This record gives sequence, C-alpha cells and structure tokens, in this order.
Amino acid sequence: MRINVSQFGYSIPARVFACAAMLWAGSQGVAADDPKLIRLATTTSTDNSGLIRAILPEFEKQYGYTIHVIAVGTGKALELGRRGDVDSVLVHDRAAELRFVAEGYGADREDVMYNDFVVVGPPADPAGIGGGRDALESFRAIAAAQALFLSRGDDSGTHRRENRLWAKAGVVRTDAWYREVGQGMGKVLQMASELGAYTITDRGTWLAYRQQLQLKLVVEGDPEIFNPYGIIAVNPQLHPGVNYAGARALADWLISAAGQRAIGEFRVNGEPLFHPNASVLSHK
Repeated sequence: MRINVSQFGYSIPARVFACAAMLWAGSQGVAADDPKLIRLATTTSTDNSGLIRAILPEFEKQYGYTIHVIAVGTGKALELGRRGDVDSVLVHDRAAELRFVAEGYGADREDVMYNDFVVVGPPADPAGIGGGRDALESFRAIAAAQALFLSRGDDSGTHRRENRLWAKAGVVRTDAWYREVGQGMGKVLQMASELGAYTITDRGTWLAYRQQLQLKLVVEGDPEIFNPYGIIAVNPQLHPGVNYAGARALADWLISAAGQRAIGEFRVNGEPLFHPNASVLSHK
C-alpha cells in the first residue's frame, strides 16, 4: 500500500496519515502489530519515480513481509520515525539522517543508493542558464532575471537542499518570482511545466515525468547537487512497539547483492534512475 501525503497538502499532520495506514491495514486483515508488517516512510521521489513499486515486491515475496509505504518529504518521514509511527525511513538528507541516529531515534543507518539533483526550466530559458553545470550560478541567474521558480516548500530532502543552495548562492528570495507550493516532486514538475517556471528536482523523478512536461534540463553535473539515500531502522529501545526485526530485514535486503541489483536494474525509458552504493559492496 502507498499513501502519498503530498496530495493532501502540507498542513495536515503526518501522524494522521500514519493512523490512516494502520486503519487500512486492519481493513485488509493485517494487524497493525503483525510481525510481518513493515511500515516504511520514504520520500515522494522514490514513489513518484516508480522505484518502490518496482523493487519491494521481490523482497515481500522472498521474505513474507507486507510493506506499507507512506510517501512524504524527508522531514515528515523523519518526524514519523521520531514518533515511532513507522518502523523504517528511507530518505535523502544525510546530515539530518546522521542527526536522527545520533539523537537516538534511529538504531542504525545504511547507504543504499544515490542519484543527483538537476535544475529544469521552460524551453525559452529566460534566465539563460541552459547547458550549465554550476547550480549556484544558475540560482543567481534565476534571481537576477526574476524568472519564476517553484519550490516544493515541504521540508523534503529536495527542499532542504534547495534552501542550502540559495543560502550558498547569497540570494534573497522575493515573492516577485519565488513560490513555495507545499507539494511532492511530481506535482511540482507538473506545475512548473504549466506555469513556465524553473525548479530543482531529483533526476529520478525528472526522468519518470519528462515525457509529459514542457520543461527542459538546464543544469546538471554539479557536485553540489549529488543526492545520496539512506535507510534507517527506528530505535526499538526508544519505541518498543516498532518492528525492528522487519526494518532490519528490509535494510539488509536493500544493501545485499540482490537488493542492489534490483535498484541498479530499475529503468525508465532505458535510463537508470538510481545507482546502488551500499558500503558492503566495497568489501566483496
């Protein structure tokens, strides 16, 4: 089951959707405390790209687990973990992930995969940044041109990275050209296409959506926009009710040869969206 919270807007508490997931489980004959149920909070980018739907059934079939996926921004996913409303989180904000573990909310963290962020915009490219490789310079050019920029504005990993880029670029954003929309990545791309706006997106969601958009890729390849993902099991010492065994089984599979292969083989229109990078592979 997938619950994409972003479709409901940003202001509704994430706990409501965790409860909704549990009610749905009961309606399907799966008890909320079933040891074979894993509650996974992950990003809208892994959901929008199709990755989750493509790879998790292999794990469920092999190990007999049922995974309920709650697709939210990274900030909300980590908050669900802090509350013990999920068993595991798969997100992309390494600094926040390490802090989550250091503060005792997560029992462990594993590198799983990476992709990167890209800047996309209208075909006319009013800021004149097409073909660039410098994300900071592109943000300065967008601001100078007062070209419309749409931000997710949802405390997701993408939104957090975007905020850091604006700060590094030394740009003061104004309402004249900058809009926060409080939506997931797929919806923001659709809105940017309709409005002729720029935005920053993970490459996976861009590749999954680009055929239906009137946008073009204008900036890529900057190390500033490298995008690693990690999986963290929620700490059972803090929240005894979480399914740590299930969360650990999922993490172990994702970083195994089989899980890494499934990630690496996932394609959209023949192109890989995510690259496996589990640290265990370096020891084999």
